[in-house]
Amino acid sequence: MANSLRSEVIKLYKNLLYLGREYPKGADYFRSRLKAAFLKNKDETDPEKIKQLIARGEFVIKELEALYFLRKYRAMKQRY
Repeated sequence: MANSLRSEVIKLYKNLLYLGREYPKGADYFRSRLKAAFLKNKDETDPEKIKQLIARGEFVIKELEALYFLRKYRAMKQRY
């Protein structure tokens, strides 16, 4: 794996780990699922496949952000 791709994967993992702290089912549940997903693809060497997996991870980040935003919006709407 190229060094630049390696750093992108590590950055993606750290971002997902950070976002997983507020996951509705708990941080431990999210961390275990995240680790399993990354370990499943740890032996991937094809740069194109790695880029696809990174893109999928970035999509998951956007979905998590949307989930958290929606949860905060619903909480605010209930209060007023």
